[in-house]
Amino acid sequence: MKKIVTFGEIMLRLAPEGYYRFVQANSFGATYGGGEANVAVSLANYGMDAAFVTKLPAHDIGQAAVNELRRYGVDTTKITRGGDRVGIYFLEKGASQRPSKVIYDRAGSSIATATVADFDWDAIFEGVDWFHFTGITPALGDNVTEICRVACQKAKEKGITISCDLNYRKKLWTREKAGQVMGELMPFVDVCIANEEDASDVFGIKAADTDIYGGKISSEGYKSVAKQLSDRFGFKKVAITLRSSISANDNDWKAMLYDKATDDYYLSREYRMHIVDRVGGGDSFGAGLIYASLMEMAPQQTIEFAVAASCLKHTIEGDMNQVSVAEVNQLAGGDGSGRVVR
Repeated sequence: MKKIVTFGEIMLRLAPEGYYRFVQANSFGATYGGGEANVAVSLANYGMDAAFVTKLPAHDIGQAAVNELRRYGVDTTKITRGGDRVGIYFLEKGASQRPSKVIYDRAGSSIATATVADFDWDAIFEGVDWFHFTGITPALGDNVTEICRVACQKAKEKGITISCDLNYRKKLWTREKAGQVMGELMPFVDVCIANEEDASDVFGIKAADTDIYGGKISSEGYKSVAKQLSDRFGFKKVAITLRSSISANDNDWKAMLYDKATDDYYLSREYRMHIVDRVGGGDSFGAGLIYASLMEMAPQQTIEFAVAASCLKHTIEGDMNQVSVAEVNQLAGGDGSGRVVR
């Protein structure tokens, strides 16, 4: 069984019921999620040996986050305990032309105050095949950037494949800071994952003939983006999700994969999605890509699996994807009718 380690922050998610706005809400539903934690859950659901690494307080809320991961079969034995709080984010679901809204309350969380000494990467990476992190994690502070750097150095020494989802978050840092920090980390990375905006936001690499807010996405333009990213940082593969937003509820969804070794591009089929919950959509794509890569699927099959996995996640409440390999393969194979399975 392949072994994957992901590193980042898991947060408490508080959200009003349904499509209520924050100012209307009398109660908030509580769930857990976070970029790298979501990836670990997906991979565990696919039967992989997935471990999530973070720092959480030793109190009951920290334990509740650990328990949430455990229920899906994620290895939590490498989690460091300490610090004072679990980060929180509030989510207001958008509808039609009203976008979703996220408010962070994560300053001073345990992982944000962690140090390099909190993690023994030699022990964490024992027998590991793949290491994954996102651009959200180094955005938590210079101390966490240094932890990411040490982790990447150790993974590279051990010959572990490293993937990173750029995941730019403007509420966490500036484009300038993101470009500087991520530019220093990217030379360690083998597989780069991005959405249609990340390369522009972080590295100033823009797709031609594309208007994201006008709903115009040029696949040809993103071929150039993928190649420029690979040429600049030496990525072996670049995967870019391409979302055309019709409204908050309806999106067109596809992705492309660039393989530097062969200089070939692979474009997935496009899905028109009616969205239940889009948070974690990119994480489910990344997990699908990692799974398909470790299973040595052909490049076209790899990108189809990743996109289908993410398409299904958009139909599921919460951050974490709750689907099986069989369900993903069914959709990737062309059965997207949504008819009742009896």
